[in-house]
Amino acid sequence: MSHDYDLFTIGAGSGGVRASRMAAQYGAKVGIAEEYRIGGTCVIRGCVPKKLLVYASHFAEDFEDAVAYGWAVEGVRFDWPKLIANKDREIGRLSGIYRKNLQAAGVEIFETRAIVKDPHRVHLVKENRDVTAARILVATGASPVMPEGIEGVEHAISSNEAFHLPSLPRHITIVGAGYVSVEFAGIFHGLGAEVTLVHHGVQLLRHFDHDLGETLVAGMHKSGMDVRLEKSLARIDKQDDGYAVTLRSGERFKTGLVMIATGRNPHTRGLGLEEAGVAMKPDGSVIVDEYSRSSVPGIFAIGDVTNRIQLTPVAIREGAAFAETEFNNNSQSVDHETVATAIFSNPEIGTVGLTEKEALKRFGTVDIYKAQFRPLKHTLTHRDTHIMMKLVVDPKSDRVVGCHILGPEAGELIQALAIAVKMGATKRDFDATVAVHPTAAEEIVLMRTKTRVERS
Repeated sequence: MSHDYDLFTIGAGSGGVRASRMAAQYGAKVGIAEEYRIGGTCVIRGCVPKKLLVYASHFAEDFEDAVAYGWAVEGVRFDWPKLIANKDREIGRLSGIYRKNLQAAGVEIFETRAIVKDPHRVHLVKENRDVTAARILVATGASPVMPEGIEGVEHAISSNEAFHLPSLPRHITIVGAGYVSVEFAGIFHGLGAEVTLVHHGVQLLRHFDHDLGETLVAGMHKSGMDVRLEKSLARIDKQDDGYAVTLRSGERFKTGLVMIATGRNPHTRGLGLEEAGVAMKPDGSVIVDEYSRSSVPGIFAIGDVTNRIQLTPVAIREGAAFAETEFNNNSQSVDHETVATAIFSNPEIGTVGLTEKEALKRFGTVDIYKAQFRPLKHTLTHRDTHIMMKLVVDPKSDRVVGCHILGPEAGELIQALAIAVKMGATKRDFDATVAVHPTAAEEIVLMRTKTRVERS
């Protein structure tokens, strides 16, 4: 049967762009539809602009620390509008590069919302016409969740709006306990705002190793952030000079802005997937097999919309594997085990492999190696900051099955360590590696004494 396209992709984020470009390079006729801006969450309102704001937020501490090293720092001031303008300029440049790369590969771009009509037909809303495709790839990502049952929640912003504020708030209240909430807490605090972080649970980052969450809270408190655990948001009231926040415990306080960062749900509503018979989970994520095939032949899905692992590099890998499998006769699936990630909080986190709790459940017994120390840089500044490093080891095989770091440049460190953990390196391999001195990273290969042995 003849179709307009061999592949039609809905969503021009990192995963959709990678899959479309590769498929086109393998000879497929490809169309792609994007209703917002080319580049998706990561480039436009996620990883990239967030990391630029993280860089900006660290300069305040850097200026303070410079004094201990003999520098005179006077007249320093921060300009929020200039930062946002420079950020927007860079994001525009990157979005343009994504567009050029698609065009260079021969992918036809449609700047419109697209809706799946059946396994081989997509409706382009702006153009009010249908196109057909041998394969449809859904790569629409995820969107911030606004919780129900909170009076006045319409006054709150999500991370989407946080990138475009006209001015820096004097005080911001952030609700949540995941990547986005702790990262923006560090950003706003570093840029000079007072920050209150509210979370209903007993721990931040509950899906990560417990030592990371606990040490992060301690570090946030030391830096002056107000972290309130086991507290739930009940109400937001608009006032002339900001907002009044009421917690379910009865506590009430004023704030300049409220940001909700309690998670992201797959962006599938209104895409026609259910009507086309595509099986989905209650959260709206598309159910796929190891080759990103949905329950309907001809319809595929990758990235956050599948809610396997909501990370840009994972979406890119899934997009590449899809293109290899479907258009290059090179069957590939993505291994979602042992995926490293970084959280650009303050202090920063890098982690790969199993948490202590997960390892205990899998192996029954684990050896824990843990170190906590002040980095050399701050022996002169006397800043009350520490690095925490933790190795989780399976005692039977001696494999390092988890590595968790909190401290400066943790994200950079974990990328290299992820290779060793993914390859199955043992604790003996770590011990046999000569340290690079003086660095914080050397502690990874110098932890020779077990902190404790845990048994389930």
